[in-house]
Amino acid sequence: MKQAIAMAAAAALLAASGVYANEAPAAAKADPAKAQQIVSTICVGCHGVDGNSPLPVNPRLSGQHAAYIAKQLQDFKTGERKNPIMMGMAAGLSPTDIKNLGAYFSGQKPAAAAAATDKELVAKGEKIYRGGIMATGIPACAGCHGQAAAGIPAQYPRLSSQHGEYIETQLKTFRTAERANDPNKMMQGVAARMSDADIKAVSAYISSLN
Repeated sequence: MKQAIAMAAAAALLAASGVYANEAPAAAKADPAKAQQIVSTICVGCHGVDGNSPLPVNPRLSGQHAAYIAKQLQDFKTGERKNPIMMGMAAGLSPTDIKNLGAYFSGQKPAAAAAATDKELVAKGEKIYRGGIMATGIPACAGCHGQAAAGIPAQYPRLSSQHGEYIETQLKTFRTAERANDPNKMMQGVAARMSDADIKAVSAYISSLN
């Protein structure tokens, strides 16, 4: 009798657990509007109110994948990605703030790409971007970032119309492992095979894309 009662109680507990599990609230959606105060007081100085940074040393965030922005902010917050300024900015952000900022900048319209000033350099960069360099084992950038450099959400960032100077700097920091928050060290491996000339050319090409 006691065994039957115990089994019945266990069954009731499992059933109740199932009900509560099914009724668990879904994860809150990002709210871009709630990020506006952070943007206007913290981000605007370097990235602009719409994420179209006017300074070539700072990345354009407009139109970037929300999940990618969120990952970078989280990496700055934990110190996995090193940058004294951004580490300080991210230190006080909550997980909700980070999610909201990702959604906010993702929804902004990217500025038009800058006109190419060195067409020969851009042409060289296009060859590397689309076909890689077989002799040195450099893969085509398009394989991960897409033919139009639009990237793949949550995996590879959007690169089109990004400042060439910023791209060049990031490739060099990947090459030296100063930046090491890339999954499976993929970008570190690619950049390690690139010369300064290769990096400058591909950066010039990417910055010319819309």
